[in-house]
Parts: sequence; structure tokens; C-alpha cells
Amino acid sequence: MPTRRSLLSAAAALPVLASTRHPAVAQISTAASSSTAYAFSLEGLDGKTIRLSDHAGRVLMVVNTASSCGFTPQFADLQTVYARYRERGLTVIGVPSDDFNQERGTAADIAAVCQGMYGVAFPMAAKHRVTGREAHPLYRWLASQKPTDIPTWNFHKFVIGRSGRVVGAFPARVRPTDPRITALIEAELASA
Repeated sequence: MPTRRSLLSAAAALPVLASTRHPAVAQISTAASSSTAYAFSLEGLDGKTIRLSDHAGRVLMVVNTASSCGFTPQFADLQTVYARYRERGLTVIGVPSDDFNQERGTAADIAAVCQGMYGVAFPMAAKHRVTGREAHPLYRWLASQKPTDIPTWNFHKFVIGRSGRVVGAFPARVRPTDPRITALIEAELASA
């Protein structure tokens, strides 16, 4: 598994790679630096596609989740934040991942935890990789936007402003209801 140092080194190399003549490398680098979060889609837990473009102009909180983690009770906090701000323009998107060996279940198992135990009503993606070279393209883009703030554990939170750009990132130990997160969400919601 790649280390944080190797990921940072790879991210730092992006501008150098973009200057090469290889069109595929230039295309990846350009997409990473010029696109917004709204350019990405995720397979949903229910098998339907979650198109972030359907949420364009809204504030997003994208969180990698796991059902068997000490931070799993944060599902309740995420639902609280979603319920408090969704009418004002916030969408929370949960992205289950087994990158930290705590999401072994099937889609039905994941739904039983997040929706059954914690009452989650926000969109939940299917299980995806969120770290390393095989991470979902959204998470590779997030890493290019915040190379020093990538997920090192479950329940890492990215806040994406109405512009589709990352405006904040918070590690697992910072609860979704933390005043730093809610203040950032409120500021972004007020920026309309």
C-alpha cells in the first residue's frame, strides 16, 4: 500500500508530468487541475449512478465510510448535519471503502449499518477505493486538490463549495458536527 510520502511525491510530480509531450499524461494532469467535483460520478450503493453534476451549485461533504470502525457512529452526526442543512443546499455523500480493512460487507450489509442502524438518508456510494493508485477518480482528484490532506483513515471529510472546488478537509477525529465544519458549511451556503 502506498505511503503518505509516496502519494505526496506523486502529487508533487504532476506539474512536471504535465509538461511532458505524452498526451495521456497531459490530459490526466489537466483534468486534475481544471475540473471540478461535478465532473465525477460514483456507483451508488443501490446500483444507480450518483452524478455529482446533479448536485452542481450545492455544497458537498464527501466522506469515506466503514461499517466496522470506531468512528462508525459518525454516521449519526453526518445524518444530523445533512438534515440540518440539506434544504439550504448541502448534500452529504458517503463512500464506503475497505482501504483500512473495516468495510468487508456487501452492499446489503453496508445498508443495514448506515441506513438501518443510523437512519442515513443521504446518498451512499457503492464500496470504492479511496487511496492509492487504484482510488476512484473522484478521490484521485481530491488528492490532487489537497495533497497534504488525503484520507489516512475512515470518515475523512472533504467539503466542496458551490464552485465545485475543495474548500476544506477534516480527518476522522473531527466529528461532522464540529463547529469548524459547520461554520465552513454555513459560510459556503451563504456564498450563493
